Amino acid sequence: MVYALIGAVMIGVSLGLLGSGGSILTVPILVYLVRHPEKQAVAEAFAIVGAISLFGGVRAAITGKVDGRSVALWALPGIIGAAAGVELSHLISGTVQILILGFVMLVAAVSMLRSKTPRDDEARRPAPALVIASGLGIGLVTGLVGIGGGFLIVPALVLLTGTPMRRAIGTSLCVIAINSATGLAKFFLSDDGRAIGVHWETIAVFSALGIGGSYLGAMIGTKLNQRALKRVFAVFLIGLGIFVIWKQTQKLSGGPASSETPAAIPAAP
Repeated sequence: MVYALIGAVMIGVSLGLLGSGGSILTVPILVYLVRHPEKQAVAEAFAIVGAISLFGGVRAAITGKVDGRSVALWALPGIIGAAAGVELSHLISGTVQILILGFVMLVAAVSMLRSKTPRDDEARRPAPALVIASGLGIGLVTGLVGIGGGFLIVPALVLLTGTPMRRAIGTSLCVIAINSATGLAKFFLSDDGRAIGVHWETIAVFSALGIGGSYLGAMIGTKLNQRALKRVFAVFLIGLGIFVIWKQTQKLSGGPASSETPAAIPAAP
């Protein structure tokens, strides 16, 4: 279980460093290392990612690195999208949910490899319809597979609105926290969600370690090359995405279904 705890710290570090990426690791860690059932892992990811992102977002807001207007523009449609995503998730199996997540990982990796950061002083006036559509889409992905969508929010803020990178990271964390809270609330409002439940001890341990990791990531982020970090993380995501797709395809074809068997829950250090 040591690897699961290290993974929890990695979630926070990547969120603190990049404002994205960490949330996309949460569900695979819960499924393959902690061995929680897939749908339960998605719900727990809402709580874990939401708590870590809220901490980072508040910290960024205190230092003036959050654009309140952008938070509202992205979060409002994101709330609708996240609720719709959770509703849609009830129509498919947990195996298919995680398979979709594997493909989302590959999309995230390509997005990180291809994105180019324009000059911070470039002013933009994005079409409101484009922002709303982007917010809805990101919220839908959040609700469906339990990720925050920061890998889409950060480049969108920079490219569509001209938000400086460090401000985009803080803004992204606030949007992720809101979308994740919506997903968790919608999950527990449904009969399926109440029946599945979550393991609150796991959530508490992962959130605490992740918050510590996000603080560390934010501290060292100013001293590291963001573009190089993204490229390294993108390559890692490609490998993880391929692994997730392989595992879930194996399950769909009747192979071992080991991720459905809960293992020991990590105890708080």
